[in-house]
Amino acid sequence: MFNNLTERLEGAFKQLKGEGKITEINVATTVKEIRRALVDADVNFSIAKEVTDKIKEKAIGEKVLTSITPGQLMVKIVKDALVDLMGGTEEELSLNSNPTVILIAGLQGSGKTTFSGKLANYLKTKKNKKPLLVAADIYRPAAMEQLSVLAGQINVPVHVELENKNAVSIALNAIAFAKENGHNVVIIDTAGRLAIDEQMMTEVADIKKAVNPQEILFVVDSMTGQDAVNTAKAFNDRLDFTGVVLTKLDGDTRGGAALTIKYIVQKPIKFVSMGEKLETLDVFYPERMAQRILGMGDITTLVERAQMDFDEVENKKLEKKIRANKFDFDDFKMQLNQIKKMGNLKDLLGMIPGLGKAIKDVDISDDAFKGIEAMIGSMTPEERKNPEIIDQKRRQRIATGSGKDMTEVNAFMKQFDQMKEMMKMMNKMGGMGMKMPGMK
Repeated sequence: MFNNLTERLEGAFKQLKGEGKITEINVATTVKEIRRALVDADVNFSIAKEVTDKIKEKAIGEKVLTSITPGQLMVKIVKDALVDLMGGTEEELSLNSNPTVILIAGLQGSGKTTFSGKLANYLKTKKNKKPLLVAADIYRPAAMEQLSVLAGQINVPVHVELENKNAVSIALNAIAFAKENGHNVVIIDTAGRLAIDEQMMTEVADIKKAVNPQEILFVVDSMTGQDAVNTAKAFNDRLDFTGVVLTKLDGDTRGGAALTIKYIVQKPIKFVSMGEKLETLDVFYPERMAQRILGMGDITTLVERAQMDFDEVENKKLEKKIRANKFDFDDFKMQLNQIKKMGNLKDLLGMIPGLGKAIKDVDISDDAFKGIEAMIGSMTPEERKNPEIIDQKRRQRIATGSGKDMTEVNAFMKQFDQMKEMMKMMNKMGGMGMKMPGMK
């Protein structure tokens, strides 16, 4: 995500490397490169110029403290400008009505249906709500089926009327059902098209008029760049939506949509969505996004995901086992499963400051743990509980069972032993730094 923009901005900041102070001349050169980087990221030229003019004005007026360099100061100024461009502060959903009706709109293929499932999961697990999903795409039976499958995965009910070809009627019936059955949030997944057309706009507008939603979220594929911004403007002119959802931010996106959609439509980005996993939905924080664009990582979001996905009760049990030096392969596998729930592995690593650049060209598959899981799965229950009993003969059987070479099994066993030894040393040091991700 934003790899090219990050590299270009880093190159721009190098213009100030070694400079003792900020001057009009060296700032002008740096700002010119920043403007080029933004335009290459599919930011409209006039917006890029306006932003960089403000950066230049701010930089020239700043005094460089002895504790920082001109380059560091410029990074801070650019970060502040990006934060301001993307909305300044986060803005969550308004959930005060009972039921709260949330209308989901957007083009076909933007990820509306997947987002609807993710939003239901988010509201259920993080906001303690009782959501109802509504399949109001009357043109694509596959969309109704997809929503039903997603609903089943998160154990949330879905309102489907296969024979009803009136989307407004479906939405009204669903709200009546929600009131009767205690659902305090209704999420209506509407139909999309491959491009904007009058029929789609009229239908969504009619649903809006009939149900009077508290939130209208426009879902947009961030990989479409400036086209996404233009589409958002057309939808907003007709629907006056309350917020934007950016999907596919884990793809090869240049970042133009994330950077400028708030500026164009004057509506906040409320959520960002990455990948297909239903847990990968984050509230949009402009400051965190700016930090990631500038290669600073995003530890806050990483910790929040860990706290959400790591079971506190299980972690307390695990901590006791680590303190007693009884960490085994069952514990290790549990930790792997919890990490996998947090989302795309490369995206997670990219949140660690300084690591994003180091791994940008490294292919890190979400299947990276499969080999380890296969080896653990080829162990007997006794071997998983007592790793020390695994001798060479047992290792050979594990290698055969997992389809791995003996060298791979030996390397894994060695790494596991080293990890246990490190935990043992940390115990002797009083437990400093020994806690696993997600532990408080």
